[in-house]
Amino acid sequence: MSYEIIGMAVLWTFLFGYVIVASVDFGAGFFNAYSIITGKDRILTKVIQRYLSPVWEVTNVFLVFFFVGIVGFFPSSAYYYGSILLVPVSISIILLAIRGSYYAFETYGTKGHRGYAFMYGATGLVIPASFSVVLTVSEGGFVDMINGRPELDYWALFSSPLTWSIVVLSVIAVLYISAVFLTWYANRAGDVEATQLLRKYALIWALPTIVTASGIIYELRSHNPEHFDSLMNLWWMFAISFIFFAISVWLIWQKRRYGTAFLLLIGQFAFAFFAYGISKYPYLLYPHLTVSDSVTNDSMAIALIIAFVAGLLLLVPSLYLLMRLFLFDDKYVSGEK
Repeated sequence: MSYEIIGMAVLWTFLFGYVIVASVDFGAGFFNAYSIITGKDRILTKVIQRYLSPVWEVTNVFLVFFFVGIVGFFPSSAYYYGSILLVPVSISIILLAIRGSYYAFETYGTKGHRGYAFMYGATGLVIPASFSVVLTVSEGGFVDMINGRPELDYWALFSSPLTWSIVVLSVIAVLYISAVFLTWYANRAGDVEATQLLRKYALIWALPTIVTASGIIYELRSHNPEHFDSLMNLWWMFAISFIFFAISVWLIWQKRRYGTAFLLLIGQFAFAFFAYGISKYPYLLYPHLTVSDSVTNDSMAIALIIAFVAGLLLLVPSLYLLMRLFLFDDKYVSGEK
């Protein structure tokens, strides 16, 4: 196996970790704001705050690893994406900073401030939508080479159905992933009322998740036929993903084994996410940039692989301890400490 494939596998794993962890965080902020607006904060706020308090500061670790890794493994990607996505990614990073600030103000400052809670929840939907633009651009058709420099065609980007399909999926997936996890968490806390409400949210967003994902595949067929054909060759991975989805929704519908339902959800997104990543190989940006064109030298690649695998081996146990000692500690989750 070549170094570029190992590097892509490691980076894609970090990105997947960010998608799951950040989705729970983003969705929790939105549900908290929504509950305040609709007067249901007495049901959800305590459960959501118990989850957010120990987690919000570590969510972006996966994202930092990914950004550092993509530039380290594939230096040319910095030139292409750094030029064409300077504005969209800068907006996302600013929103991340604003989001963290609003959470700090709401948690450590004025308790129950509706404005802070609303802004924290709103940014939780805008951030994944803005980051999703990167996936759209990578499909090609939006970048023009002018005098040897890549320039983004904003009109083509924002008038493309593929763009909005990916944006809508990113928002809906955040709400679905978060609702399923929080249903499990509320059930562990013994909060029957919160569990019932979050279970309803999970069921509401389940079908739209599959529909919008299918919409992306449909739009991809006309936008990038080469990628679509490659995607169809991995139909079995999407079939497994759908089976996991069906079992997960059935368990939630039956009000049983919410923890298993969330693990199946992770499996559902893992198969779909990695199938999408594999089908894109060898392109980082259609048709301008491939993995082999941009990979760093062997010595640097080996050093980065060792460093990132070590980082992953450190990060995963750390998250386990965080959940074990705080999130799922019987006294903490029940609000006794």
